[in-house]
Order: sequence, then C-alpha cells, then structure tokens
Amino acid sequence: MIRVILPAHLRALARVNGEVSFEITGEITQRAVLDALESRYPMLRGTIRDHVTQRRRPYVRFFACEKDLSHQRPDAPLPQAVADGMEPFLVVGAMSGG
Repeated sequence: MIRVILPAHLRALARVNGEVSFEITGEITQRAVLDALESRYPMLRGTIRDHVTQRRRPYVRFFACEKDLSHQRPDAPLPQAVADGMEPFLVVGAMSGG
C-alpha cells in the first residue's frame, strides 16, 4: 500500500482528508505513484505535473524518507520504505520570496 501526503490545497481539490493510499502493481516510481494518484483523483491532473510534458510543476517538490526526490528521474525506484508503505511519499508546495 503506497501512502501519499498532499498539501492542503490539493487535498481540498481532491476532497480528501489526511493522507491517501492505494495499491500499485509493478515497480514503485514517482511516475507510477503520480499516475495512480491522477487516475484515482482526476481533478489533480495538471496540478502536480504539466499535462503535456509530464514534468513536475515549478514550486512542487517530492520528498520521502527525509530526502528531496524532486530532481530524480521519474522512473527511478522510490525508497523501499515507501514501496512497503512504512513511509509516505510527500507532495509539497514549495515557497519562494525575497
């Protein structure tokens, strides 16, 4: 069971409370998790990744096991603790300012 924690604005858009969880067959990668998330919650399509390029949107970051995974390849395997459901995959809204 994969566990995903979304930022508050995406939880509101998806109409969920707390973390979401679902099963994924095959290799557990960022792409697989985001594909499953967008399939289950179609209203999130385009909010985390660009519709056309499928690249992570600016100001969206991915974390797991206390590591920033935002710049890893989308098809790189996620940590085993995420695949086992022991640790969540976090989608975080980044901030900037001056």
